[in-house]
Amino acid sequence: MTEEIWIVDDDRGVRFVLAEALRDAGLAVREFDAVAGVRAALREARPALLLTDVRMPGEDGLGLLGELQAQGIGPVIVMSAYTDVATAAAAYRFGAVDYLAKPFDLDQAVAAVQRALASVAAPTLAAGHALAPNHALLGESAPMREVFRLIGRVAASDLNVLITGETGTGKELVARALHEESARRDRPFVALNTAAIPSELLESELFGHEAGAFTGATRRVAGRFEQAEGGTLFLDEIGDMPLALQTRLLRVLAGGEFYRVGGRELIRCNVRIVAATHQDLATRVAAGLFRADLMHRLDVVRIELPPLRTRRSDIPLLARYFLAATAQELKLPPKRFSKAALKLVAQRDYPGNVRELENLCRRLAVIAPGSEILPGDLGNNADTARGGEWTDALREWAVQALADGEADIHARAREALDQTLLNVALQANDGHRQNAAQALGVGRNTLTRKLGASRTRKS
Repeated sequence: MTEEIWIVDDDRGVRFVLAEALRDAGLAVREFDAVAGVRAALREARPALLLTDVRMPGEDGLGLLGELQAQGIGPVIVMSAYTDVATAAAAYRFGAVDYLAKPFDLDQAVAAVQRALASVAAPTLAAGHALAPNHALLGESAPMREVFRLIGRVAASDLNVLITGETGTGKELVARALHEESARRDRPFVALNTAAIPSELLESELFGHEAGAFTGATRRVAGRFEQAEGGTLFLDEIGDMPLALQTRLLRVLAGGEFYRVGGRELIRCNVRIVAATHQDLATRVAAGLFRADLMHRLDVVRIELPPLRTRRSDIPLLARYFLAATAQELKLPPKRFSKAALKLVAQRDYPGNVRELENLCRRLAVIAPGSEILPGDLGNNADTARGGEWTDALREWAVQALADGEADIHARAREALDQTLLNVALQANDGHRQNAAQALGVGRNTLTRKLGASRTRKS
């Protein structure tokens, strides 16, 4: 008898489409709508692989995952519509071999199942840890779901991580999430912005110094490596580090030991390095401004944070969060965005990314006069909304098309919308279809199908 793939999800629609996709791939599937049914079935059989939702009425999927781990049953893939760092990290800690954020592309889900079946002996992570507190990282867009998935998979390891992204995208928040979801969570998290420290002082900041090492050094001072012992050291803007210090840092990463400035005592350290930069390190290497060997030491795992303009659907969620958090922090009366004001906020450009949006919301929490933030409270910047009301132009076109008795209006509008979005996304991602699909929040197959259909109609 062919071994079965078990799916447990209280959403009948999810079970149906996933089961059909797996059956089309030649796999036998058994469906369950609750954990209790799985537990009863386990008395008589075991699955080749189990896919489980996280939050369901009654018992949740993480509890089932822990039980299966204890019994040596697996592999298990976790599915969840709750795309946050804690859920993804908990899934991996409890032993999941993969994590699918809903809504997921069916082809990707089938591929994940096939990978898991092909490597049943894949290592699992220790179970039994409680969920970490909620993180300040927020987002429901496809790019952020991928960020959460990467954090969840990488956090429990001791691999060095390089976080890239534009200024203001939240690189330190990712570093803190990696620390808080790791086994080092009870040890220090130490952050240092290497671009904010004068180059002549940066060596002492990193490695500490002995008394008398330089003018003004009246006592021994521990550096950031010693302060972070057993924990995580976050080096922000690593691309700006002077070359001489890059050499010293490389030696620490290679040997796990260093000397204080002016010292003779060799100090061993156990620190996980998470680095971040808004610059292209490969370009700086080519220009002779960054060591290639150091880049490779730091760039073991890369997490790329998307700019806010590519995850515009997250802006209302972030704006409401920042507004409420500011009111709580400053003990101000709570405020809320009117529908029109929130629409304008979501349409604005944010060159400073999430940090700029947060500053806007903090300002509004303080200076907006009423309990409801109105468009006028946004000031002159309200005029910078992207593209104006594009739906007004669509409405005018539809009115004229109907008046002219044109046919297939809906199909033509949908085709024009799809083609415009696809072309813009492909251009923004240098023709890379997978990246363009992720930016739009659709599957690569969906994008390819729409492009093919468009070319067929044109020909």
